Amino acid sequence: MYNTTVAWITFRALFGRRRALLFALPALILIVLTLGLKSASGTVADWPAIVLGQVGAGAVVPLTALLIGTSVLGSEIDDNSVLHLLATPVPRRAVVMAKTSVATAVTFLFAAVPVLIAGVIAQGGLHSLAVGCFLGSALGAVVYSCLFVMISAAVRHPVIYALAYVALWEELISNLVSGAKYLSIEQWSLGVAHAVSKNTNLNAHLTITPSLVLAVIAVVVLLTYATRRLSAFTVRAD
Repeated sequence: MYNTTVAWITFRALFGRRRALLFALPALILIVLTLGLKSASGTVADWPAIVLGQVGAGAVVPLTALLIGTSVLGSEIDDNSVLHLLATPVPRRAVVMAKTSVATAVTFLFAAVPVLIAGVIAQGGLHSLAVGCFLGSALGAVVYSCLFVMISAAVRHPVIYALAYVALWEELISNLVSGAKYLSIEQWSLGVAHAVSKNTNLNAHLTITPSLVLAVIAVVVLLTYATRRLSAFTVRAD
């Protein structure tokens, strides 16, 4: 089910590319924005929930997961170096699990942890809002990573499709169509954050139970489909 060698190679390759410099950019913007608003307001108002929810869980997490999730597998598929990996006697399931686990761990480090740091800065301590948004962002890091690894295994140029999902589905359709909230990773994250913090300014439309149940179902489906798509790659001898 898991191959530590593939995971270590993926981790080294991930930070061996220039794109790795972009991983910290969304988090840096979030923290700078939080520091600026904290200095301007002087006192805690309604803005922490908006920043941590809409900017943190709603933008920083998916964008960071997009950069990382499309790099761990998509770049190898684009340059055909994935064929060297698939030629080894490693089950496709183990490859997907290793790639996804690395993407999730790095996204957690560069997105969920900065949300917690921003929450501590915004409220001057470890309050329920910071903890709730951190847990929601952690959930988002897992599901977004699974989604973007699946997209990398399913299509060419995964960055375009991943951006289309974030921009069109998460930011547009899920806000216009009421039923789309049940298929929104952002809303699952906000559902967890709201359950912990009880902050209505998070604009969460789901409770914690459907958020967790739908997230688990999505992870299983995405990993299964990613494995099937990766299994479609064949290596033929000349």
